[in-house]
Amino acid sequence: MKDSRLAAVVVLCCLLFSACAGLDLDEKRAASARVAADAGWQRLNLDTRAFVLAAFVPPRPAQSEALTIYIEGDGFAWIDAATPSFDPTPLDPLALRLALHDATGTAVYLARPCQYVAGPDRRGCEAKYWTSHRFAPEVIEATSAAIDQLMARYGAQRLELVGYSGGGAVAALVAAERGDIARLITVAAPLDHRAWTSADGLAPLSGSLNPADAWQRLRRVPQRHYFGGKDRTVSEAVARSYAERYPPGERPEIVVIQEFDHRCCWLERWRSLR
Repeated sequence: MKDSRLAAVVVLCCLLFSACAGLDLDEKRAASARVAADAGWQRLNLDTRAFVLAAFVPPRPAQSEALTIYIEGDGFAWIDAATPSFDPTPLDPLALRLALHDATGTAVYLARPCQYVAGPDRRGCEAKYWTSHRFAPEVIEATSAAIDQLMARYGAQRLELVGYSGGGAVAALVAAERGDIARLITVAAPLDHRAWTSADGLAPLSGSLNPADAWQRLRRVPQRHYFGGKDRTVSEAVARSYAERYPPGERPEIVVIQEFDHRCCWLERWRSLR
């Protein structure tokens, strides 16, 4: 009887924990989405073969042949160094804030797989897609398919991709597969994730494509990559490792701002940097 009561208590605690976790996740999604809603941007769900990707777009973007798409970072991928989160929706979506500060009037925002989505729209959402497989072929394929839908919606013919952190790696890998990229811009992006994980003693991203390996297909793409001199998450050395894949004279532009780190102070200076 004592064992039965103990088992019941354990089950009840698990159910309560799950309910609280679900509530926290719902609140987190709502808080992140509110950043876009407060600016008057609307939510889209873009259904691709593998995932449903969330996007936020202005109600009436300026008509232009080129569309600028901001791709979010890895978000809330880990609870701690050993525990993946249940939901990678960012706690503070920097790429979304950058998109809202884009003065061109042609910007939209694209989340990563499994960010912001709930219920049936979370299909395919295994934790590996925000850990070891965050840059997997199926992630890049789904992102490109979502981009096709955004381009069709606005009648755009050319793309400028802007990616923050892990979203910069995704943007680079997408750019390597497409022929309609006018420019690729990244901020604090692990463009050579093997160099990044090796230098920081992190687990290798075993299921992920590496942007540095795609350098030959990226030679034709105009690029600018921003890094912070005080960034302890993705160092300038990772940028150099990526750039050194290219022949001398063809290396992409690397801009290091010494007083910035992984998050500060990109938003405050974004309009002048753009």
